[in-house]
Amino acid sequence: MNAISFPLTYAFAEAIVTSDPTRDIPAMNAARTAIIDFLACAIAGAGDRATGILAQAVGVEQPGEAILIGTSRRTDLLVAAVINAYAGHVLDYDDVHASVRGHPTTVIIPALLALAAERNFSAEQLIASYVVGLEAMARLGLSIGAKHYEKGFHATATLGPVGVAAAIAHLTRSPVDQTAVALGLAATQASGLRLQFGHDAKPYHAGMAARSGLLAARLADAGFGGAPDFLDNPVGFHSAYAFGAANLAALCDNWGAPWQIVTPGLTLKAYPCCTASHPVAALGIDLHGEGLAADAIERITFTYPPGADAALVVSQPTNGIEARFSPEYVFAAALIDGVLRLDHFDDRPVQPHLMALAARAGRRHDENAPRMSSDPGTRFVILDVALRDGTTITRRFQGLPGLLDPTEKFGDATARRPTFAELPPLVRAMTSRADLGRLLDLLNQDVV
Repeated sequence: MNAISFPLTYAFAEAIVTSDPTRDIPAMNAARTAIIDFLACAIAGAGDRATGILAQAVGVEQPGEAILIGTSRRTDLLVAAVINAYAGHVLDYDDVHASVRGHPTTVIIPALLALAAERNFSAEQLIASYVVGLEAMARLGLSIGAKHYEKGFHATATLGPVGVAAAIAHLTRSPVDQTAVALGLAATQASGLRLQFGHDAKPYHAGMAARSGLLAARLADAGFGGAPDFLDNPVGFHSAYAFGAANLAALCDNWGAPWQIVTPGLTLKAYPCCTASHPVAALGIDLHGEGLAADAIERITFTYPPGADAALVVSQPTNGIEARFSPEYVFAAALIDGVLRLDHFDDRPVQPHLMALAARAGRRHDENAPRMSSDPGTRFVILDVALRDGTTITRRFQGLPGLLDPTEKFGDATARRPTFAELPPLVRAMTSRADLGRLLDLLNQDVV
């Protein structure tokens, strides 16, 4: 492989392998914060019903040394990658990135943690490789365009394998030609449809992506062959997935300047439900604080820019899992209870009094507004509340709410196991192989 034969794939692979984010303090600190947030989600998700079903189905009893987060078990590294990634995403509480239009950390970090079972590397190397993997995943997201998601693909699942393969190629300093093959092997496993939102299968997309990217990297490292030109081939990744909306310049231009983990950065979730529903959640909580009663409301209307509610595929959920993707339910729960908890979104039937308010809500699109894109300025929600007394309340939320510090979120997620409290300070300071070993040991204990 060379730059002349496959210029775009070569440039992408070379950027991945030669990057060095370790001297970029903001990028490394942002990565540490993201890892803490991911661990909160994965520890809480380790005990979820569906995580247990998946673990048994994929063969958690297989021998191996890779840890299972929130348990004292160890298993095969591919199995661990699937389960830990699933646990991190099952509650829909994990971070999102605008350029990805999906969830990068719950895909990349489980694969790197699994790889620690067979490779000896430091905590600093893990963090740096995560930054590079996220960069690759985000750049691919920018290059693929909005139609990929809007046509029905779940970007976490389709871009995630490439992000994982990139992170591992950086970690192992793979040759550029081998990296290109690994990326192609990851890309050929890209799959995942948004029709699974609201079902147990949705977080499986994160597990699939973690496993696929890890397997792709291991296959390429073992000499397994594959196309070296997934970005240049006329029937390559963008031909299949971009629907004519590709922006190939976004793949490598100004790589790491700044890093995508810094700008636009990750959004750490404040609420355990689909990101697109968070603006109405914030508005509902604000109106609860102002004393607005559900009985006073005649009608609720949410106005979105075109494409902004594509992930919100449920209007009348029957259980809390479906409700994660329903702005109608999210607003009702936020307004009535003044808070959104994990138990609002478990597998039990939704509460009738919440659905009574949700049934009075509807959506519309402002067709004159710019279509939602990776630019945060294109994301907004306008809330119109018609009251029974004839008056109205109108509020607008621009962008996304989020957390700057996941410390409280981590404490809530790990309250049943106080020894997990050592994790945040460790992650914020860890650099050595010994530190990474300590992290793995702390994670490898039962939640209850």
